[in-house]
Amino acid sequence: MENKISRYKAREQGFLLIFESIFNSDPIEDIIDGAFESRELVFDDYAVKLARNVRAESEYLDSLIESHLKKGWTLKRISKTSLAILRLAIYEMKFEENIPESVAINEAVELAKKYTVDESKFINGVLGAISRE
Repeated sequence: MENKISRYKAREQGFLLIFESIFNSDPIEDIIDGAFESRELVFDDYAVKLARNVRAESEYLDSLIESHLKKGWTLKRISKTSLAILRLAIYEMKFEENIPESVAINEAVELAKKYTVDESKFINGVLGAISRE
C-alpha cells in the first residue's frame, strides 16, 4: 500500500528522521522500523530518500553550513533541530534538481516556525547565503 502525502508532509517526515538520526547512529531503516513498531508510523518514500541521502552527505552539508555561519559560530552552537532543517534544505538545494531553491528555503523556514523557538530568520539567512553562491 502506497503512502501518498503532500511533498511538505514528506519533507516534514524526512526532517523528523534526520533529526532522530543526529542522536541515533543506527541505520535509517532501523529508525524507521522502530517508529513503526512503537507508533505504527509509515514514512513516505521521499522522506526515506531524504533521510538516507542527508546522512550520506552530512559531512558535505555540514561543511557548507559551517562556511556560512557568522564569525565565532560553530555547528555545535546550532540547535539539533535547526541543524536537521538546514541539512535537509541544503541537500534539496544541491542534489534535487526538480526542487527550486526558493521552495527548499521556504519549506525549511516553515519547518523552523513549527519546530524551533524563533530560529526561522537564522535558517533563512544561512540558506539565503548558500543560495546566492
